[in-house]
Amino acid sequence: MKKLKVALIGNPNVGKTTLFNRLCGVNQKTGNYPGVTVDKKQGNFTHLSHSIDVIDLPGFDSIYPKSLDEELVVDFLKENSGNSDVDKLLFIADGTNIKKNLYLLSQIKDLGYDIVLAINMMDVAKRKGILIDKEAIAEEFGVHVVKISARKGQGVDELKSAILLESPEMKTDKLIYLKPENHGVLMNYVKECVSENPYKAFLNITQENRIPEINVKKWKTEEAILRYQYVRKIIDKTIKIDKSLASDATTRIDRILLHKVFGYVIFMFVLLVIFQSVFSLSAYPMDLIDQFFSWLSGTLSSTLPPGSFSDLITQGLIPGIGGVIIFVPQIVILFLFFALLDESGYMNRIIFLMDRLMQKVGMSGKSVIPLISSFACAVPAIMATRTIENKRERLITIMVAPLLTCSARLPVYTILIGLLVPDQFYYGISLQALVLLAMYLLGIFTSAIAALVFKYIIKNKYKSFFITEMPSYLVPSFKNVMLTIWENTKSFVWSAGKIIVAASIILYVLATNGGEKFDKAETHIMTEFAQLPDSKKDAMVSTYQLENSYLGNLGKTIEPAIIPLGYDWKIGIALISSIAAREVFVGTMAIIYNIDSDEEMKITQRLDSEINANTGERTFNFATCISLLLFYAFSLQCMSTIAVTYKETKSFKWTSVQFLYMTILAYVVSLIAYQMLS
Repeated sequence: MKKLKVALIGNPNVGKTTLFNRLCGVNQKTGNYPGVTVDKKQGNFTHLSHSIDVIDLPGFDSIYPKSLDEELVVDFLKENSGNSDVDKLLFIADGTNIKKNLYLLSQIKDLGYDIVLAINMMDVAKRKGILIDKEAIAEEFGVHVVKISARKGQGVDELKSAILLESPEMKTDKLIYLKPENHGVLMNYVKECVSENPYKAFLNITQENRIPEINVKKWKTEEAILRYQYVRKIIDKTIKIDKSLASDATTRIDRILLHKVFGYVIFMFVLLVIFQSVFSLSAYPMDLIDQFFSWLSGTLSSTLPPGSFSDLITQGLIPGIGGVIIFVPQIVILFLFFALLDESGYMNRIIFLMDRLMQKVGMSGKSVIPLISSFACAVPAIMATRTIENKRERLITIMVAPLLTCSARLPVYTILIGLLVPDQFYYGISLQALVLLAMYLLGIFTSAIAALVFKYIIKNKYKSFFITEMPSYLVPSFKNVMLTIWENTKSFVWSAGKIIVAASIILYVLATNGGEKFDKAETHIMTEFAQLPDSKKDAMVSTYQLENSYLGNLGKTIEPAIIPLGYDWKIGIALISSIAAREVFVGTMAIIYNIDSDEEMKITQRLDSEINANTGERTFNFATCISLLLFYAFSLQCMSTIAVTYKETKSFKWTSVQFLYMTILAYVVSLIAYQMLS
């Protein structure tokens, strides 16, 4: 079987990911480019006795890089032109906005690549009345052209066959991008660099300023003007728009969704629907998961031989893992809606709406994409800030991204909201969904305030502008939605699972071992409470042992500092363990209360019945639950986020500032809330 290596390339938002998924399906993997942490997707498919490896390069707008992603792609193109490392480029263009794409195509073609042009979204272009003469484009650029709809799979088989063909000769002169009087200067430079073609030499001169006497700025300006004139002539010959054939509803819909008032109202309504679904649709599967882990723990308790290892499995590991897995249905529902918003094109409208607000707090529309990513996880969100050229805007975005409500907070929020708010509906709206929506809005509002503060702390050298194009509304691809849900849920479970397993073992060992008081717990209870029945004594022994275990002593140590927040030493243990990751809170509480009680209860029932030894009242009362919600909303309890902040900023100072300001904010706000409400 013959092998080929193909690189997938194009402007952002042209459907590259959709086509990549369509070509490679499950035969794909994600890694990092050598020396950087930008995601690299690779895949493979077979066609007509050929095994074709595909590299999905990040989308980029210019051959002159302005961000790490663009720099990576441009370096890749320059390094691989003229050699056999990449056999062919598969250039993806948006059929509804092909003018911009052809400009970039002409630049890449001049580097000497063998290119297949896939004009995507042709079904949408047809509805807009856009007519594209693919034969004329193929002749002008010297490429094979295939019209496709990656979402529907139309033209994909033809595209696979086109990849195997040799490209025709390009019709145009290679030096369209430079005035004739400068051709000689460039060609003399090419002679000195035998391996370089003229355009590659042009890029080296203009990007690295290798020849001091050349006016680099003038050459780059000339290229833009001359190339645009050339591409404009091709566009006039090959692309026509016949409005009489158009059946486009996108513009009419945008008049409502992008309205300066109704646009925000609709966005809030969409969020409310999402969060109501998170509670209502997940209730049944969550009960099934809870019953399964209770059954599993009970079955193993009666099956495994008595001993410390069996107790570790049944009282430590299973409750800890079950405490996180039970929230997978809610995570799936959340990512389902996010995937639908993205696939339909509405996510781009949200970005456009929020850009108006971003500018006022020191960020731009480019900050919105990382910030929206923070609703899943702050780690990839912070890494996504590399596309922001303005250093101040990038740093501000990094500093405030962890304030947005990530998926790791969702288990904490839902269990506390379940204790705090009755499961009631008013006019069809769930009270619990309203509170969850309020927590998400609180994260958005706080991040905006924090950004505004950093705007006046961090100096700015220049103002940036955000330009985006609105894709047409599309019916979401079922396959892409399922892949998005699978990848994100798998990432959540895997990353949380590793931490939970490690934390569960450590917590259980610390909770079941201690000093002299721990060892003599049974003697102490039997002596002090001799009059009580044995069943009561057994429960008291478990509680006394936990309180005097190594874990209990740790909680007791920090208890004086957290009592003003309404927390006892058991909650203190959960706060400490949450430094590894926020979702560990639920697993920690499950382990602590599973050890502390022989009763078979759901974790929410057990928390609801817990009594604070210091106050004699319910531990998880209204004031404490509000205090905890606010603490987890603002605190930076995620080692991975701290690590990636340091990696991206390369600054211990800003990493420390981020951790300290969020921790202080969490403590102060929680303190005020508890003292006012208690």
